[in-house]
Amino acid sequence: MSNPFAARRAAFRTLHAEGCFALPNPWDTGSAKRLQKLGFKALASTSAGAAWALGKDDGQITRDEVIEHLRQLCAATDLPVNADFEAGFSDTAEGVGESVTQAIEAGVAGLSIEDWSGSALYDLPVALERLKAARAAIDASGQDVILVGRTEGYLRGIRDLAPTLERLKAYAAAGADCLYAPAVTDPEEIRAIVQAVAPKPVNILFWGSDMSVESLGALGVRRVSTGASLAAAAWAGFDKAAKRLAEEGRP
Repeated sequence: MSNPFAARRAAFRTLHAEGCFALPNPWDTGSAKRLQKLGFKALASTSAGAAWALGKDDGQITRDEVIEHLRQLCAATDLPVNADFEAGFSDTAEGVGESVTQAIEAGVAGLSIEDWSGSALYDLPVALERLKAARAAIDASGQDVILVGRTEGYLRGIRDLAPTLERLKAYAAAGADCLYAPAVTDPEEIRAIVQAVAPKPVNILFWGSDMSVESLGALGVRRVSTGASLAAAAWAGFDKAAKRLAEEGRP
């Protein structure tokens, strides 16, 4: 039986080879279809956006809910889908591997494993064990799925470049295909990250109005994601219209 996702995965791999591409984050099937119509070449899920769509806060959705969400996204579009896969939905490395296997079966072309336990960064040896379990699960599947090694320090207020570089280099050595440190904004720090893990590609999160695909590409970044910002913008518009209806009796 042919693999319906093989071509998407190959195309996603090719996107990482040169240049810089935008990787917008839909939160449901409708937003995924709209983004495809706008001409984007790949998409990524957003854990926060998916949670909000279910009436939950970020970090509250279960592995089963995430896997079903990924199945829906992969069925809604012909584009490669990268999964925002949080910390792998398990306290153990073995469980991370099981989760990754399920995500691959759902059709993803890539997935990220972050090093945040929910209360702190995992110690580096533990984080590496978990990332290696994800790598092993991808290798065992025989599928060309991109593994993103993601460190959460900057996003959680630990704005220190040296340990961030240490983690990203270690994740690259442990088998991550792409590296990601969300909330890094300084151009020189971004350039340092790119150089530290070269030739492996780097993902940067849009974080502020001064960033653009062009400017980040000039720093050597390969892909730029939007995180929950598109979902937040959609909900902001909804809230504004709903509040006006409640208070003024008009949409």
